[in-house]
Amino acid sequence: MTGPRYTPLALGLPATVPFVGPETQERARFRPFAARLGANESLFGPSPRAVIAMQKAARDVWMYGDPEIHDLREALAAHHDVRPENIVVGEGIDGLLGYLVRLLVDPGDPVVTSDGAYPTFNFHVAGFGGVLHKVPYSGDFEDPEALAAKAAETGAKLVYLANPDNPMGSAHPAEDISRMIGALPEGTLLVLDEAYVDLAPGGTAPVIDAEDPRVIRMRTFSKGYGMAGLRVGYAIGTAPLVSAFNKIRNHFGVGRIAQAGALAALADQAWLAEVVKRVEASRVELARIARLNRLVPLPSATNFVTMDCGADGAFARKVLAELVARDIFVRMPFVAPHDRCIRVSCGRPQDLARFATALPDALAVARG
Repeated sequence: MTGPRYTPLALGLPATVPFVGPETQERARFRPFAARLGANESLFGPSPRAVIAMQKAARDVWMYGDPEIHDLREALAAHHDVRPENIVVGEGIDGLLGYLVRLLVDPGDPVVTSDGAYPTFNFHVAGFGGVLHKVPYSGDFEDPEALAAKAAETGAKLVYLANPDNPMGSAHPAEDISRMIGALPEGTLLVLDEAYVDLAPGGTAPVIDAEDPRVIRMRTFSKGYGMAGLRVGYAIGTAPLVSAFNKIRNHFGVGRIAQAGALAALADQAWLAEVVKRVEASRVELARIARLNRLVPLPSATNFVTMDCGADGAFARKVLAELVARDIFVRMPFVAPHDRCIRVSCGRPQDLARFATALPDALAVARG
């Protein structure tokens, strides 16, 4: 008796998991974390109006959600001053990245990204047989000029850039992104991941015509809007590209409760502004804690602070392990030289207090 007949591509992929979730770690440890500061979730939660909207929508959950996601797309179009035809909504940015790669990347096609940037994009490219070409960061920043040059060198179909960046928290000003767009070779599409842009300082997001065929912008309700568990993201792009998503997307992938919650969250911009204030205060406190413990906090335009531990990746991994042993969930960049750092999400005062208590002991053990 034979099992499933996998494709050669699937058989050749490594059996890896990009992120080991805190729940997985808690099961392995047989106890919960005291502070969940590793996944860049918003510990400040969603808009209370969104919670009420989702509670009301729960009564109608026996019905499928609108497959055209009409009301949310209309609201997002008005919010961004574009047409609904320029908006596609999906299961978070991760889901939309998968659809985009499926649309554009054949086996062997070149794709460009930064070495150490958000890894889920890489998993999608590998899953469809694309060939990744990576450029190094410039210090703690992704390098738009090098990315555009590598795209021209390789004839890349896609080039990925996150602004603000995960995992370093850095951000380029809008004019840097605009220059990169102007430098892209013909036929290359910039995937501009703006998951954290709601939390970034003014002047980070460039003004881009939604009908510019060189760019697709990715946004999410997971970060500033505090709805990571809902899985709602959206992209802004040309009408023909957005229409092409309809050929392959899961039309019922964004459920009725998710659509109602995202619509109410978008309408409550006052709540988003309050979250931004809390994130800014949390970044200041995390930087203070880092300096108090002889770590270097990197400037952040996100809802986390990346802290340079002052040594190499092996030392930073010891620090992370000791924090986990003290029930503090944090993460770290995967690739050298950035793996000299740990990355700590913004949180409520009680979460940061627990981190502040655990960090000196964790460092003492790691320093030996």
